Amino acid sequence: MKDKKTKIPRRNIEEGMKSLGKLVRVLECFSTDDRALSLSDICARTGYPRSTAHRLMASLREVGFLDQDRERDAYRLGLKLFELGSVALSNLDIHREAYPFVEALERMTGNTVTVAIFDGFRAVVVRRSGGTSETGAKPDQIENAPAHCTSVGKATLAFQPGDVVERLIARGLERFTETTITDGDVLRAELAEIRERGYSVDEGEHRPGLRCIGAPIRNQHGRVFAGLSISGPSWQLHKESVPELSKVVIYHADRISRALGYTA
Repeated sequence: MKDKKTKIPRRNIEEGMKSLGKLVRVLECFSTDDRALSLSDICARTGYPRSTAHRLMASLREVGFLDQDRERDAYRLGLKLFELGSVALSNLDIHREAYPFVEALERMTGNTVTVAIFDGFRAVVVRRSGGTSETGAKPDQIENAPAHCTSVGKATLAFQPGDVVERLIARGLERFTETTITDGDVLRAELAEIRERGYSVDEGEHRPGLRCIGAPIRNQHGRVFAGLSISGPSWQLHKESVPELSKVVIYHADRISRALGYTA
């Protein structure tokens, strides 16, 4: 007689999903700017009662997703997340396929080259060439960058459905520098121009004195899901050279798209 499969009650599944959502919300409180947070910080950001937040953080610490500095009563993201992230990154086709084109573009232009995937709100870097401190593009500063004020982010955002753009605008356009676009109408106009010309420009909108040029990357179905960019200090990457350099960036972005199976 065959064993019957045990059916998990729907209520248990729903409760499990809610618990998982709460754990993820705790992890999302951390960023490159907020590397260490206290229990009070987590409570303030999530709205969870102290007892609930403590229980969730204890569970995350037990599996290695959080580390605790007991002397400072502070928590940091654990190395287990780095291990899992490294595995996920190495499994991405774009991470592998983009490598030769990133290296070639860096040699050709002398600028830092970045490839980032759009996650719905931000540009998540999956590959970058070795840059110098002159560019300001340090790995721990741009691994997760806003889409509305970086060239690699805008190059991707410009080709997303309207509801995606509106959701990002409704969330708020954070100001980072004097040139950051914080007005929804201005951003919509900027994105329309990017679609028309095929490339984006960041004029120190995320980091002062940094100029960047970006172009979209498409998957095998033709959907723009990532972007490629070059970046350098404005005194080195001159504004007059943007139109010509944009052709080089677009060409390499197209090469990456074709390596991923895009054939149009």
